[in-house]
Amino acid sequence: MNKSIEASLIEDYTRPVRDVLWGHIYMTENFARLTETPSFLRLNRIMQLGPVYLVYPGATHTRASHSIGVYHLGRRLLQNLAEKGASAWLSREGVKSFLAACLLHDLGHFPYTHSLKELSLSSHEALSGAIILKEPMKSLVGAAGADPVLTAAIVDKKMAGEGAELLFYRELLSGALDPDKLDYLNRDARYCGVPYGAQDVDFILSRLYPDKERGVDIDSRLIPNVESILFSKYLMYRTVYWHRQVRAATAMIKKALINNLEAGNISGEDLYNLDDTSLFTLLGGKSSLADDLREGRIYATAAEISFEKADSLRGISKRAQIEELLAAELGCEGLIIDIPEPVSFETGLFIRDEGRNFSDSSSAFKSETVNAFIKTLYTIRVFINQKYKESIKTFPNICDILNKILPQEDKNGHSQYK
Repeated sequence: MNKSIEASLIEDYTRPVRDVLWGHIYMTENFARLTETPSFLRLNRIMQLGPVYLVYPGATHTRASHSIGVYHLGRRLLQNLAEKGASAWLSREGVKSFLAACLLHDLGHFPYTHSLKELSLSSHEALSGAIILKEPMKSLVGAAGADPVLTAAIVDKKMAGEGAELLFYRELLSGALDPDKLDYLNRDARYCGVPYGAQDVDFILSRLYPDKERGVDIDSRLIPNVESILFSKYLMYRTVYWHRQVRAATAMIKKALINNLEAGNISGEDLYNLDDTSLFTLLGGKSSLADDLREGRIYATAAEISFEKADSLRGISKRAQIEELLAAELGCEGLIIDIPEPVSFETGLFIRDEGRNFSDSSSAFKSETVNAFIKTLYTIRVFINQKYKESIKTFPNICDILNKILPQEDKNGHSQYK
């Protein structure tokens, strides 16, 4: 290994951080200072899984602990890849920038997990990059031996940037076997008390090979581990991330925000730099939905509908119209239609000894299998206020009503409501 690269990954990592999942995580003093800034400390007040604690009470781990875990796995990943030849194109400043990007990748994350994802807001990656480029973070990143501009560009792929090293780091941080995924699957499973997410991280890291353009390649011995990650992600979405009560809570906070944005009670700028508590403070007295959620009065599931109807329900304003029509037909107030956001199961890996991509390899997980995962996960749900739980009509009736009120295309291809 290049001695300069070796030093950048080994020397001066003397500050221990005790982590539930990975044990002692070591940082340099300058990296540790990044975790003591107001921007990073905000992540201690954002639960990694948002409303999941309402279903799994142990799921109170934070974005901060996850970010430190990603940094730890990122460092281990680079050490292994550097020993296998990646040091030929790595620079000392680049290595530090990648580690800083791992640690700071969620700086701009919104509270309450992905409740705000459908709103017209800047992405959390763009917000993270902007924070990295502002003082005092910019100077602290520089003091840690990293380039703030490169660090921000690794996190935010839409930032202008060029060079093979930048592209390599981007692939490492956001790929099929990235440190982000390896941390959150293991961490989320541990805190939720479910077995699905646990992965053999030691073996995975030992069987990765550096590629300047693709980030990492694998050999066929790692295929079962990739299959485990894919199936684990599927199970975590099905049982944890998209549990119906979690979806209901997420839909409630999203609807509360949409209503207040449209009413002019809050602005988009008000939603940046919030934590879990300040989000509810912002909505305090402005939304019965937020008040219900704060008090644990989660909306009930009235119906589950095939995802084939999703195209007719996409778009906030279109969905709001249909919600009003459906609520009027049912004679109830407080109805929300929930459509899950897109999710991907990354399989873009190259199998070195088979000389082909993962989807074409000897794995049982072909493209059609992954597509079946996604199809099974995607369910449209109708949520209603708990007070209507006993009197609400059953799923077939709601489905029939939706079929009547969903917009139909005329002969010119324009949608019209019946």
